[in-house]
Amino acid sequence: VMLKAAMGGGGKGMRLVRRDADLAEALRAARAEAGAAFGDAAVYLERAIAEPRHVEIQILADTHGHVIHLGERECSIQRRHQKLIEECPSPLLDAVLRARMGDAACRLARAAGYVNAGTVEFLVDSERNFYFLEMNARLQVEHPVTEMVTGVDLVREQLRIAAGETLTLTQADVTWRGWAIECRVNAEDPFAGWLPSPGTITGLRAPSGPWVRDDSGAYEGYTIPRFYDTLLSKLIVWGADRAAACDRMARALAEYRVVGVRTTIPALTRIVAHPDFRAGRLSTAFLERVLPDLRANDGRFASVAVIAAVLAEYERARHAAAAPPPADTTPSEWRAAGTRGWIRP
Repeated sequence: VMLKAAMGGGGKGMRLVRRDADLAEALRAARAEAGAAFGDAAVYLERAIAEPRHVEIQILADTHGHVIHLGERECSIQRRHQKLIEECPSPLLDAVLRARMGDAACRLARAAGYVNAGTVEFLVDSERNFYFLEMNARLQVEHPVTEMVTGVDLVREQLRIAAGETLTLTQADVTWRGWAIECRVNAEDPFAGWLPSPGTITGLRAPSGPWVRDDSGAYEGYTIPRFYDTLLSKLIVWGADRAAACDRMARALAEYRVVGVRTTIPALTRIVAHPDFRAGRLSTAFLERVLPDLRANDGRFASVAVIAAVLAEYERARHAAAAPPPADTTPSEWRAAGTRGWIRP
């Protein structure tokens, strides 16, 4: 089973329990974490699904009874139950499954009398069965990927709904074009247990170009505190298909430079290039499965070794150039004669 904080999200207060004997300790830990994070220690139980995919449906619901969905987002690439990469559409869903999940999300919103932009989240098992997870009554961090594929400004629609206006489109008006991927750039060290990396950004260069969008509040001189979320930016790209979007994201990540703190960019770069990611073989256990490969390919230490070798060679050459030339030890009859006193000035 899975223990979850009733009042929170973001992976706080979550514990996977595989054995009856572990339930009491997991419950204690989950309640303590939930209480510290949300001021409420209430937790609930739900069925745990082995290596599921995390797929969410974006909905819009106005005050006049109209509810539509704008398709799905795949959010399976996670660390510590927190999303790291999201994309729209999902490489798993076809038109039939998209319609079923979208209809379920809309029926749930109608039954609850929900009004606003919102996200209905599901887990999908290996047999393509889906299970309701939760509903987020707000725009998600990853909403831009839906905007780029549907062309719908979700913030604008949310404001129109709040003003009491009707939706500007029907379900039949919703179309999907191309593929969008978002990577979350966090101030964390992915090769040291995703530990936060507080500090001051001393250098920053964000990628740019056609169909590249960087939503960020970071800047050179910005000090990342120890007490808040580590998110620095959302890097979003669009492509005509998934392969093009992956290639564009790889290029954008290669251009991204953040100096002064560790970030998730090296791990994101390796994930986007990984064969399983490119093939769409995703699950919430993706990082647990491939992270050993990512650590093995961590280029930081190789770079340090190269720099150290270059510096050592430079120092050796510098000292060699500054040292006096060594004495000539080649045997010489003239030197031998002088030593024996045969030569006088």
